[in-house]
Amino acid sequence: MEPGAKSEAKQGEAGSGAGESGSGKVYHERQRLQFCLLHALNNLMQVQEKECFTRAELDGIAGNLVLNDPNKGQWTPLPFIFKPHHNVITGNYDVNVLITALEARNKKVVWHDRRKGASSVDLNAETLVGLVINVPIRRFRGLWTGRHWVAIRRIDGIWFNLDSDLSEPKQFKDQENVIGFLDSVLSQGGELMVVLQEIS
Repeated sequence: MEPGAKSEAKQGEAGSGAGESGSGKVYHERQRLQFCLLHALNNLMQVQEKECFTRAELDGIAGNLVLNDPNKGQWTPLPFIFKPHHNVITGNYDVNVLITALEARNKKVVWHDRRKGASSVDLNAETLVGLVINVPIRRFRGLWTGRHWVAIRRIDGIWFNLDSDLSEPKQFKDQENVIGFLDSVLSQGGELMVVLQEIS
């Protein structure tokens, strides 16, 4: 999401935590251009010493998705900038890049059926890594609309909204608060993906 853009999800559903978990600082990348998917992935993975994902890696994934797509000959719009799975200049990667990137780290992405509501997600599952949401955004008083990727994760028993557009992670009061926030996202056209650890 670009700086200044407003997320339509209610940020008020999350509390104003200091961005620290019980055992140390919570990793939180801040927004730059439209690299919200890159930031969401790294915030989800919580890798502090070395970035888990890089722009070069996500660009490579997007390029491979094009090469392997049987319908690639049908794409015609400005191929040098607006590629099918991302914008070369600003980032703005799509869900296919998200899924492929996480599968490369032995993670499984399950698209949540919004008709079931957020309460149907098992937030206590042993294999749950975290959640990624894609929310509608607007700027210039609604004249420009787009989408924004956000990671939600439990760290040391505490749930955090790791939105890269926030100045710091927002701590949720409790699990019910997380469900309420997710239901708000879904009701406003957001999408919810559940990220699980693959069992080998």
